[in-house]
Amino acid sequence: MIEKHIVLEDIDLVTFYGVNNVHLQMIKALYPKLRIVARGNIVKVMGDEEEMCAFEENIAKMQEHCAKYNSLNEETILQIVKGEHPTGHAADGTAICYSITGKPIAPRSDNQTTLVNAYYENDMLFAIGPAGSGKTYVSIALAVRALKNKEIRKIILSRPAVEAGEKLGFLPGDMREKIDPYLQPLYDALQDMIPAQKLTEYMEQNVIQIAPLAFMRGRTLNDAVVILDEAQNTTTQQIKMFLTRMGQNTKMIITGDLTQIDLPRNVKSGLKEATEVLKDVKGISFIYMDERDIVRHRLVTRIVDAYRKYDISKIEQYELFNKN
Repeated sequence: MIEKHIVLEDIDLVTFYGVNNVHLQMIKALYPKLRIVARGNIVKVMGDEEEMCAFEENIAKMQEHCAKYNSLNEETILQIVKGEHPTGHAADGTAICYSITGKPIAPRSDNQTTLVNAYYENDMLFAIGPAGSGKTYVSIALAVRALKNKEIRKIILSRPAVEAGEKLGFLPGDMREKIDPYLQPLYDALQDMIPAQKLTEYMEQNVIQIAPLAFMRGRTLNDAVVILDEAQNTTTQQIKMFLTRMGQNTKMIITGDLTQIDLPRNVKSGLKEATEVLKDVKGISFIYMDERDIVRHRLVTRIVDAYRKYDISKIEQYELFNKN
């Protein structure tokens, strides 16, 4: 009789063991010659050496499946133990990663596909487009994939809190509680892609960090995917400070919508200026999205298009007035 300890890593234990440990009980039943005891992420196994080898091989496959698809079920466990290829998920070559329900997260428009391809070819990307075009969601999916593949050690997500000087001081709670409302869209995307328990663990260990832009000053960001969201609301000094935080083995993705600038009228958007200053810099890619990329409710596309036509009409009226 031999004894081994297997460490489960990079998976959500609730998903792996199942509700009320139903998956664990099934695994125990499939290996009657082994005594299996699970404590947290440590699985202690004792018993027959030959069966132990088969168990180790199959538990690794179950762990890999769970990490990739964020799901595990009785059918998949049985197929793996029988030596069959799991059929619970159809192959999807376009998938960036998988949601917590096991659904593939993939580009849904040509420009989203361009963003994904540009990520692999460049270290810094600017994704600029209207609300709902998927620029932030796809960017976070790319970061989650890189983390799961161990290409990086952390994900850093940031947003400018434009109203910081006016409203934050009147919100209840400590600094974290004050800034959370501004960062909620980032939490929403992460919660779609990483099981709740694992996400909490990542955040407690600072593997995933979410912070306002002001907290970036003085840092050098290595081995990470760093995403700056709502960059149209940065000043020139802020975006320059952010871009120069880039360290070794780091990719930066800057997203924004130049039609939704909330800065005071006399302050130029740092994102707008960056598109002019950095347009010819090697290693930086600019992806421009439009209403055709919008993947929210169909009304969002119509709203964006209506405002675009309205803005064009105002410009034409202004030009006609000046001519006269």
